[in-house]
Amino acid sequence: MTIEEVHQLLQNRRSVYPNQYLDKVIPDQLIRNMLENANWAPTHKFTEPWRFKVIKGEVQKKFGIFMAEKYRSLHGLESFSVAKYEKLKMNPQRAGAIIAICMQRDPRGRVPEWEEVASVAMAVQNMWLTASAYGIGAYWSSPDLLKYFHEFEPLAEGEQCIGLFYMGYANIPANKPPRGPVEDKVKWLG
Repeated sequence: MTIEEVHQLLQNRRSVYPNQYLDKVIPDQLIRNMLENANWAPTHKFTEPWRFKVIKGEVQKKFGIFMAEKYRSLHGLESFSVAKYEKLKMNPQRAGAIIAICMQRDPRGRVPEWEEVASVAMAVQNMWLTASAYGIGAYWSSPDLLKYFHEFEPLAEGEQCIGLFYMGYANIPANKPPRGPVEDKVKWLG
């Protein structure tokens, strides 16, 4: 890969949402490749805090129903939205696959929690770039309902679910997302 191809991959990565996905299965081997690349993220003291739960097939429908019903159980008539309920129920079914993004805290507490969250985020970026290289759109969702994920799938002691990585083949638009100039965000000290 040339440096120009690296620049292009990084600059063309974008969020692609479930309502944009095509009805096309993502081969398990591609998901394995994404997860293998995630496993090479930087990790302080080699805690390797990332944990992933791949949700595919019929389980996607069950997960959507779980999310929608959990939402219904938590909201009264005043705050309940039928549109949100339907979105929570249907988005998992629209995806080619979903990966629950989890973090396992170092039981010895050798590094601050923020470093482990950052490490998991870098693992997700590796997955995202790999998905982009395969022509697969992706989106990291962090609904408040994730604090109940353990009711759907048990988690280990010290493990928490911090996101959902929705993936699907899509007709990804060629336009780049807006970014202000890097010069506005950098101060050179020397």
